[in-house]
Amino acid sequence: MGPFDIPQLTSRSVRMYEPAQGRRDAPRPVLFLFDGQNVFDDEGSFSTGWHIHEAVARLSERRYVAPLVVGIPHGGEKRMDELGPWKFGPLGGLCDPLLDWMVGTLVPEVRKRFQIPEGPVGAALGGSSMGGLAALYGHLRNPEVFGGALCLSPSFWFAYPEIFKFVSGRSKPWVSRIYLDCGAREAGGRMLPVARDMAKLLSSRGYGPDQLRFRADPRGSHNERHWRRRLPRALRFMYQR
Repeated sequence: MGPFDIPQLTSRSVRMYEPAQGRRDAPRPVLFLFDGQNVFDDEGSFSTGWHIHEAVARLSERRYVAPLVVGIPHGGEKRMDELGPWKFGPLGGLCDPLLDWMVGTLVPEVRKRFQIPEGPVGAALGGSSMGGLAALYGHLRNPEVFGGALCLSPSFWFAYPEIFKFVSGRSKPWVSRIYLDCGAREAGGRMLPVARDMAKLLSSRGYGPDQLRFRADPRGSHNERHWRRRLPRALRFMYQR
């Protein structure tokens, strides 16, 4: 789909995967993923792609709802700017224009072409690293549109502690499901405690086991190969019936 012009950012096309499970005329949710270069295949990724279409295709139709997947490529050298909700030195501060475009243009366009459940139950955000940070921020910034966030190895260190202050200042959405993970080997072990602190903060704000899943991966490193390995479990949590 596209190319789309995005105010303040570079224009780009997005790629979509429609699962074969179920009836084509039946509503199904959609998962919008940042860093779309990594979502489907190996080309353009740093360490192989996620191959999310294969993981979605393996979801049992009886136990899970297979989502549509929309991969939104990052803006190249502007990646840290558009996925960073706040300024952090010379970086960041352009996540709001990206989310405004998604809410105002991309989500309505996908809804026009496909049968999507109404309201936030029909859409979620996801990503890894900076994309994981943007996913949690976008879900809580626009809970009326995005009813969940799939966050693999999120970069909560970016402009720390802004994401913690933001989460603390937001009301818990009436529709919300969050998957959060991190590897013990990421950034020399420094990322996992921060991710665990976020899980504790969300739990303190009323998230129970049906709404929040935190996974500490003792073998996990900060690359696509490990995100691809953890992705099926994340999808099973997010899209269980």
